Amino acid sequence: MKILRFLLIILFYFIISIQKTIADEKKMLKGLEIFNETAACAGCHTMKAAGADGNVGPNLDTVDLTIESVIDMVTYGLGVMPAYGEDGILTKEEIEIVSNYVVNSAGK
Repeated sequence: MKILRFLLIILFYFIISIQKTIADEKKMLKGLEIFNETAACAGCHTMKAAGADGNVGPNLDTVDLTIESVIDMVTYGLGVMPAYGEDGILTKEEIEIVSNYVVNSAGK
């Protein structure tokens, strides 16, 4: 009985980890979609992982990024970059998703 219980616990954690991995992959795909389509970040920024080669904004593969700095920049804009949050172009959730995508994809 102890072995069966142990195996069931292992199976439970395995299933949970697979679900989290699938959710993370879906979130990254949504971030790519927002980057390339909804917000059209690729029109201005270079980022190899997104297939983006814009030359208006910074090359995201070469700058030091944190989730907080990207969320702030996307929300409030800077220079010619629109304030996607303040202008209602993206929702708070979309900003968090695309920011997570950028931070985890830049330089790769």
